[in-house]
Amino acid sequence: EVQLVESGGGSVQAGGSLTLSCTASGRTYGDYAIGWFRQAPGKEREGVACISTVTDSDGDTYYTDSVKGRFTISSDYTRNTAYLQMNSLKPEDTAVYYCAARYSDYSARAWQYAYWGQGTQVTVSS
Repeated sequence: EVQLVESGGGSVQAGGSLTLSCTASGRTYGDYAIGWFRQAPGKEREGVACISTVTDSDGDTYYTDSVKGRFTISSDYTRNTAYLQMNSLKPEDTAVYYCAARYSDYSARAWQYAYWGQGTQVTVSS
């Protein structure tokens, strides 16, 4: 069983920045993909960014169109931690952000991830 814990959420004004962290523990082994998802009230969970391998910070990445150029996903295998650097935040980025892991290639589809964190709230005010 893999446990994921997110941190780094908070409240910022539009244009500000936040960095989310996702630390894995438990029975982690080998390589796995990490995905960051978000869910705003009344909306479906959305894939925001993914990285294909936690062991290589130069692994393949995916970003949903609305965050390209503003968000950056990265990983630090030595710390079993993935990050989501969020710059130029907008009010529409307000949501609960979740990280997820899967022992396969990355995917933007939430249903394909077996392990989930508890989520961290990000609130962006105008």
